[in-house]
Amino acid sequence: MDESVHSVYPADHTTARRTGRRSGVTPGAAPAKPRVRATTERQHGRSRTNDPERTQAEILAVAKTEFAEKGLDGARIDEIAAATRTSKRMIYYYFGSKEGLYVAVLEAAYRETRAAEAELRLDDLPPEDALRKLVGRAFDRCMQNQWYVRLVANENIQRGKYIAQSKAVQQLNVTVIDAIDSICKRGVEQGVFRSGLDPVDLHASISALTFFNVSNQHTFGRIFQIDWQNVQTVTARRDSIIEMVVRFVRK
Repeated sequence: MDESVHSVYPADHTTARRTGRRSGVTPGAAPAKPRVRATTERQHGRSRTNDPERTQAEILAVAKTEFAEKGLDGARIDEIAAATRTSKRMIYYYFGSKEGLYVAVLEAAYRETRAAEAELRLDDLPPEDALRKLVGRAFDRCMQNQWYVRLVANENIQRGKYIAQSKAVQQLNVTVIDAIDSICKRGVEQGVFRSGLDPVDLHASISALTFFNVSNQHTFGRIFQIDWQNVQTVTARRDSIIEMVVRFVRK
């Protein structure tokens, strides 16, 4: 959000200011008081300060890429401020510090991921179909939001120091475990899944299989000459992961 006050003068008034004349003003007449400009500046100021949610959302949108690409240590608040057309002061006002912004980005990332899963309406589907849909969405989220995988990888470099400070992240991730647990229990009750499945363990396996295609795409791709931009390659990998998870839980 741009905190600077932009000039409200139209382009053709630039020349008028330089010549000391105003368009539409009779020569010799007293210049009009700049009330319109002052009023507009006040209105613009109010519109910015009265929309903190939008400002914070814009900051988070830019910050997630900055932290994902450069990590906490490499990211620069100056660059985030410049990209959002705001100021360091405003960022610190909303988030307290660079670390505070980083934690907020982590929370927003997990919130966005869990919200995407909630849209699936898995309880309306047979257990195997629900599991297939959940794994497919996890794969798609990683491939389409690679910043998320890199962000999580960077937090692992930090040994989970900052994610441990967030109670929100802990609560946000309860929903995916509950969803997997519900699918597994329904599958066991219907006689299609084996018993003894641990939802956290299954979530770990799904995460490992879906994260790998982003986190290791460059090394693995170069070693084995795999083109991760090829639609057929990605689709085949997606189908393979879904099938592996489903076969693992089948009775």
